[in-house]
Amino acid sequence: MKFTLKIVLIAFVSGVAGAAGFYFLLPNRVYFTSASTENNEGMLTNNVSFNGINTPGSEDMIKASAIATPTVVFIKTLSNQQVADPFFDFWSSWDFFGRRGPVTSSGSGVIISADGYIVTNLHVVKNADVIEVITNNNKHTYKAKVIGTDGSTDLALLKIEAQTLQHITFGNSDQVKIGQWVLAVGNPFNLTSTVTAGIVSAKGRNINVVNNRFPIESFIQTDAAINPGNSGGALVNTNGELIGINTAIASNTGSYNGYGFAIPSNLVQKIVKDLIEYNEVQRGFTGMDVKDIDGALADQLSINNNLGVYVQYVLPTGPAEEAGIKAGDVIIKVNEKEIETKVLFDEQVSYYRPGDRIKLAIIRNGKVQDIYLKLINRDGNTAIIKKQSITSNVLGADFTPISKVESDKYGIKFGVKITEIRAGRIRNMGIPEEFIITSINKKEYTKAEPLIQDLENIRGQIIIEGVYSNGSRGFYSFYVY
Repeated sequence: MKFTLKIVLIAFVSGVAGAAGFYFLLPNRVYFTSASTENNEGMLTNNVSFNGINTPGSEDMIKASAIATPTVVFIKTLSNQQVADPFFDFWSSWDFFGRRGPVTSSGSGVIISADGYIVTNLHVVKNADVIEVITNNNKHTYKAKVIGTDGSTDLALLKIEAQTLQHITFGNSDQVKIGQWVLAVGNPFNLTSTVTAGIVSAKGRNINVVNNRFPIESFIQTDAAINPGNSGGALVNTNGELIGINTAIASNTGSYNGYGFAIPSNLVQKIVKDLIEYNEVQRGFTGMDVKDIDGALADQLSINNNLGVYVQYVLPTGPAEEAGIKAGDVIIKVNEKEIETKVLFDEQVSYYRPGDRIKLAIIRNGKVQDIYLKLINRDGNTAIIKKQSITSNVLGADFTPISKVESDKYGIKFGVKITEIRAGRIRNMGIPEEFIITSINKKEYTKAEPLIQDLENIRGQIIIEGVYSNGSRGFYSFYVY
């Protein structure tokens, strides 16, 4: 018996060692992942790390850390989600779509006003039924409500009922220079603070982590360590000013040993202002598609450098066409800001609202000329967009009729988009956010109200058809008793 146990133990240890060796020796394992956590309660450690403390200007870093850390909070969420294995616990509570169970996750956030406005990442609070915020300085716990979200930038604005809170000051992310020292401040696992230092290694990075129909990714890249639980935390300069919201990491292991990515503060500030004023992000559209200029295209266009973006499509009767822009033009500036990539072009345009007039410097036939373009909203006019979504508590989601921009982009004449999924039938069905429902049992929908009514009350066989955020078609089939 003892001999058998020894053999089993040796085999087990050998298997674990072999698996570990295989995992760590695999070449080129690179992950782009959010820096939030799930089910990490009990993993608390009391650690404040500060890389590069002996670097020049360390006194400035200490001062910046003292300014920023009290403004960064711990965020804990609770959601009631479907458990993958329906046979794991036979006696669990069931509904007709599958077993449910509580799921906790956590991240960080940044206090931006004395009366309790907090910025974090959307993926930190996404699908949350309950959001708790614990402040760094007084360890008070608050229930938070979501003021608004923006899937295009992965940002969310929360509000807690408090006064005289210590809050951060916004810095100008346009003035951030490659090579300058920065601090990443987080509050993971409800630690007092976690501060890491590094330099800005790049700007305008696109890493394709934002899952949205109209993603805007123009990250500040830094080698300041951003670890799980730091999502939504602050990237600050040596004055303690906010220059970015830490969002994602790139590493070879799934934990930090690579680079961190932060949303620029100027973009954060614009999104926050829109959400507070209108409860909806006011995004301007140009009515054209642009792409990066690579070496081959630069040679074809006889351009000495790759500066600018190439106009590959102009929407008929859109603002770009009305302004006189043509396919084949090269845009090199937006309101005097030099444009090197599509990412930077999208970022600069995102700072403006529908109805704003922007100045574009373009190259056409080897000559530079200025063109003025008035931005439109997603419905094709210049009005300020009001929140049009309708909430269904039974379905656990918000529903919005598709915009003209979405209609043109996906070649569909009608449909209702699902957003802000919470606990309810939509989550149970496994339908993702941003999915556009075009029909239910072949019945087509142009408005949200009748779709919600049918989906809440329908029984029997249900076939839902629609379009995913990447433009592909999809359908879901259910039987509801």
